[in-house]
Formats: sequence, C-alpha cells, structure tokens
Amino acid sequence: MNPNTLMVQGTTSDAGKSTLVAGLCRVLLRRGIRVAPFKPQNMALNSAVTADGGEIGRAQALQALAAGVLPTTDMNPVLLKPNSDTGAQVIIHGCAVANMEAGVYHDYKKVAHQAVLASHARLSAAYDAIIVEGAGSPAEINLRDGDIANMGFAEAVDCPVILIADIDRGGVFAHLVGTLELLSETEQARVTGFVINRFRGDIKLLESGLRWLEAHTGKPVLGVLPYLHGLALDAEDAIAGNAQSQPGAALSVVVPVLPRISNHTDFEPLRTLPQVNLHFVGPGETPPPADLVILPGSKSVRADLAHLRAQGWEAYLARHLRYGGKLIGICGGFQMLGTRIDDPLGLEGAAGGSAGFGWLDFETRLAATKQLRNVAGSLLLDGGVPIAGYEIHGGVSSGPALSLPSALLDAGTDGAISVDGQILGSYVHGLFDRPEACTALLRWAGLAKPVVSDHAARRETAIDRLADSIEQHLDLDLLFKSLKACAA
Repeated sequence: MNPNTLMVQGTTSDAGKSTLVAGLCRVLLRRGIRVAPFKPQNMALNSAVTADGGEIGRAQALQALAAGVLPTTDMNPVLLKPNSDTGAQVIIHGCAVANMEAGVYHDYKKVAHQAVLASHARLSAAYDAIIVEGAGSPAEINLRDGDIANMGFAEAVDCPVILIADIDRGGVFAHLVGTLELLSETEQARVTGFVINRFRGDIKLLESGLRWLEAHTGKPVLGVLPYLHGLALDAEDAIAGNAQSQPGAALSVVVPVLPRISNHTDFEPLRTLPQVNLHFVGPGETPPPADLVILPGSKSVRADLAHLRAQGWEAYLARHLRYGGKLIGICGGFQMLGTRIDDPLGLEGAAGGSAGFGWLDFETRLAATKQLRNVAGSLLLDGGVPIAGYEIHGGVSSGPALSLPSALLDAGTDGAISVDGQILGSYVHGLFDRPEACTALLRWAGLAKPVVSDHAARRETAIDRLADSIEQHLDLDLLFKSLKACAA
C-alpha cells in the first residue's frame, strides 16, 4: 500500500473526520514528521484563502494549521460551494471554473479526478505523510460510480482507510457494520480499523460491544475517543448548534441563518465570551431584541436577501436601527446594506438585479473573477486597531458611502461606516479574530468594558487538547503502521 498516505472515512457526515485528521496532523507534527492534510473533494460554504492565492475548505486550512504548514490549494483540489438544492459552484485548484447542476458535475468528475491525483502527487513529493479526509460516507451506493471523495480515491492511490463513527448519535455498531457491509471486497480489505468517537459514560459498559465488533468484522478497534466538552474548532460547514445563554451577559448579538450562509466561522470568537449572548436565528424563528445584528456572508446574495425580506427581517432591522441598535454586514451581508445588487452574468442564480436594503449609499455588481486574498490593516474604530482576515467575493462595490470606509487595508480602503455611526460594513472575513478588533467592535456595539480572549491562542489550545486525547486513547502504533515515516 501507499507508504505515505492514510485516509480517514466516516460512517456519516459529522462523524468526526475533520477533527480526527486535524488531531492526527498535530500528533505527527509533534513527532517531527512533515505532514500535510488532504481532502480530495469538499462540499462546504465555509472556505479559506490559501498561501498560493486560491480557495479551499475551511476545515483543510485548520488541518494545515494543526500540521504546522501553510494551507495550499493542493490540500483541497476540488471544492463545491452549493448555490441551490441541485447545483454548486465548482472550484478546481482554488479557482472557480463554473456553476454546475449535479448531473453535469457527475460527468465532469473525470476532469476533477485528474486534478485530485495531480494534487496528491505534488503533496506526496513534498511531505513525509499525508492524512486524507473523506467526504460524507463511503456507503453512499448511489454515488459510487466515478467516486473521487472516498473509496474511489483510496483505491486510485492504494492507501489504507480508518473508519470513524459517532457513538453520540446512537447505533454506532450498526453504522460501522452496515458501512463495511456495503463496501466491495477490495474496499473492505482496505479498512485497517475502527475509531469510535464522542463517547461519554463508563467504558466498561462498551467493552463487550467492542469485542463483538472485532470478532464479527475481523477488524481492530483502534480506540474510543471521549466526548470533548467545549472543544471549539472551525466548523467545516454546519453551524454547530446555537450559542448558550451566558448568565449576566451584557450584549445581545443576533445573526440570521441564511439558506446559503457562508463563513459563519466569522462568529466563533464571540461564542465563548461571557459578556455576549450570540443567537443564530433560523428560518421561521422570531428574532429577539438585540444590541447588535450581524448579516453574514452568503453564496447567493440576492436569493438570501429575498429570503430575509420574506421572513420579515427588513421591518425588524428598520425597527432595530430606529431604536439605536448597531448593524454589521460582512461580505454578502455588506452588499445587502447597499442600494442595489446586480448579477448580469447570472453567477449566483438567474441574471438580473435586486434592490438592497438601502441603508448605505453604494451599489454592487457581481463579476466573474473572484477577489481572493489574505488581508491585514486597521479597523477604523477607537482611533484604529489592527485586523487580519481574508476576502472571498465576486462583487465589486462603488458609491458615495465607500468614502467613509470601515478599514484601511494594505491593499486599500474597505467597507463603509454610516454617517450616524450605527452601521458598519466590510468585505473582510475574520473581523472578530484579533483581540484588539473584537474589543473595538464590541465597544462600538455598546459594551462598556469588553473582556475578550485571543481566538488564535484558543484555537491552538483546542488542537493540542484534541491531539492529547488522541495520543491517550488511540493505538497509534497500529494506526500509523502503514506510514513509512512512522516506522521504527
């Protein structure tokens, strides 16, 4: 088998593939091994800008951080960003190539497959070990033809596979046995062991089941990972539950959950702040009173703007502003604050234009070429505080409101602040990541004495905590047995 590649596949989505890959990358880094993460095909609306100027899934950027390397487009050569229930923007090696319906993309997989193999070959030449993350489940029998995300990739590069399942969902033995049963004989032979994730309780009560599983399948259980309460790592796509109410919190922050919300990881720095109640409001829910409302990024801005109007958000926001509340728009949410959004090429849906909310005097026109860049500069609050983040957008904005920018970046001005100081818009993702910027924004929103934490340091602590758990609870000698770099 391939001496430098190991793949993690899951019995379901959100079984823990992303976190296990991140943890294994940190474990190998601790051993002095040059390791890179890899995900052949990712479907996600949370993305990141790479060191080589492309776009990949946010989870792979986190895994690169865990591995101690800069993220590159080779770590996620195929990224699918859904823009409808049946279609997605297809991104190959970091660059958008087209919007495709599912049937069209199925035929395009032959091209995508070559991109995947080319990226894997380059990583293989540059690193001692590659830890690969699968997508969804390998048991999706309707997607087996032309598969490039799971066993199709594993067989193409001849690598072993670890199968992970989430016991917190229930039915973990059925998940593992059923998944294995739906694989072909050669694919079953490729599975070298099982990992059970998110266990809580007395491990002695699980042991008889583990013995049965090993006897029934002939595969070893590599370990049982405990449920790590409070582990905060960047989500691949789904919003990880609503934030819990913080007793005595002084600031209420509301974020509408758009149908095509993107990069909601922007709000992770707010989740654990004891002074902040962060509330994600889903479709059909009544938004509560708030001190600050944040309109997030969107993959389909005009459609999500129409959704907000249909859900009554325009009246809610008008009332919020009338009573002195603060409003932030980030990326697509910023575009919604303007007077108009035009999409003449039909890049995000049917060609045409839509009136914006009109609270800032500027217009946006969507262009075929995306702006992809990592940025740094100053947020123009509190006399100027440092910010660092990234831009991923196809819109080009222009108008009088931009003459009062919200930030001064290395590449020029960004965003806008309303004349009355109630509304702030920016194209920068990661506005709250830097402690200084988070403090300034919370003070602007009405919090007299913000107490914030260092988001980057908290993320590092979480990765190390994950790696510690993996080292304690998994049989790493058996798990890494196939990797040449780990050979004694």
